[in-house]
Amino acid sequence: MKENLMRISELLNSDTITCGLMSQDKEGVIAELAESLAKISGMAVEELVRVLMDRERMGSTGIGSGIGIPHGKSKELSEPMMAFGLSRKGIDFESLDKKPAHIFFMLLTPENAPNIHLKLLAGIAKILRNEPFRQRLMMAKTPDEVISILRDEEEVF
Repeated sequence: MKENLMRISELLNSDTITCGLMSQDKEGVIAELAESLAKISGMAVEELVRVLMDRERMGSTGIGSGIGIPHGKSKELSEPMMAFGLSRKGIDFESLDKKPAHIFFMLLTPENAPNIHLKLLAGIAKILRNEPFRQRLMMAKTPDEVISILRDEEEVF
């Protein structure tokens, strides 16, 4: 597994980016994004949702400022994987600031790779502190636009 030189944009592809989430609630968003990861990982959607919802029960991953970062670890994975979703309407994600979440980065990493997990979470949180960047993401209409916006912003972790 690559410990260095990992970019968020490299973990995403057009199949794992949803620019118009249809879900209306937290579990729906998690299930909707998990579907794309199930296709590329071979894991069952139900297992991915279970891992992510178990983590949510420990405390919401809605960090405020319109952002949700559902994440978890699985022994079934050998490489990190990520999905991205946008909800124009906003979803109650039990965020710290009580405001709806619009931007979602879902991260799943191998259980035996805590450093990668933490580095990626920190990298996501760091770039999302930038308000103009969040606004540009909100305007993205296609997966390619999302990846381009990320490439412009991100650093190597």
